[in-house]
Parts: sequence; C-alpha cells; structure tokens
Amino acid sequence: MTKKMINLFRESPRVITMAIIVVMMAVGTGCKSKKKAMEAADAEARKAKMEQEAALKKQQQQQQEEELRKREAEERARREAEAKKSEPYSKLEQYFSAIGNASSVSAANSSISEALTLFTSPETPVLIVISESGGQKDYDRPTTIRDYLNYLKDQKKRADKIGNLQLDSSGKITEVELVKQK
Repeated sequence: MTKKMINLFRESPRVITMAIIVVMMAVGTGCKSKKKAMEAADAEARKAKMEQEAALKKQQQQQQEEELRKREAEERARREAEAKKSEPYSKLEQYFSAIGNASSVSAANSSISEALTLFTSPETPVLIVISESGGQKDYDRPTTIRDYLNYLKDQKKRADKIGNLQLDSSGKITEVELVKQK
C-alpha cells in the first residue's frame, strides 16, 4: 500500500499540495492546542501555588494563635500561682492588724484562733530578724506563733513586717520570718 501512495503522490501534484496543506493545518492546530494546553497547565500551576500559599498562611496563623493561647495560659497560671503564694501573706497581715487593733480581749482571742488555722501547729516557729549585714541575719530569740500573736494582743502594737513564710504542700505555714520594724 505504501508503494501505491508513493506512485499516487508522484503522479498527482495536486494530491501532494493537498497533503501538505492538511499536514500544515494539523501542525498549526496542534500548536494552538499545545499553547492552550500550556496556558491551562500554567493556570493550574498558579492556582495550585496560590492554594499552597493560602494553606501555608493558614497553618502559620494557626501556629501563631496556638502560641498566643499557650502564652496566655502560662501567664494565667503564673498569676494564679502568685496570687496563691501571696494569699497567706495578705491573710496573715490582716490577722496581725486585727489582733493589734482589737477593741477587746475577746475580739483579739477570736482573731488569734482564726489566725492559728493558717499554721501547721500553734508551735510554728517565728524568727524575728533584728539586723542584717552582708547577707548575714541576726535573729531575736525564737518564739512560737501562738506566743507572738498573744504578744501583739497584750502590747496592742503593730506587727513586724513579714519577711518570708515557709509553706507545706497543703498550703499551711510551717515557719515565719519577720523583720523588726524600726
């Protein structure tokens, strides 16, 4: 069959011209199709890239939001811990003030009873710093919290400043360090 075709092309120049035109049209149409296909592929690639960038931005935004939530939770926990830590200080200062300024002995005794609930026992040691030099502290004679509270009641005076409190795992005070007021 190929010999017949070759003979046909030799004999008929019109057939050859038509064949060339058909081939050129096919090639021309093919180039346009290729161009359209490339444009479609480029558009798809741009769309995929934009979607990928949007997904990356969304992921980064989620990470930032998660970090912000984490920081806020840490800050809230820190504030709660500080409040919990300062709570015994403020309560003890309130009791010291109530006992020193009590209008009657029974009111002072009532405040002493309430204050003793903050401690592990009424025999909790109270250390009073009378001076401090070069990081070394000089203490007055140690006493117990019960004796110190009764001293405040009897003297009707302002308590010494709270320097440090030692707490046990249940939040009860195990040791008090006071700084002598001048």
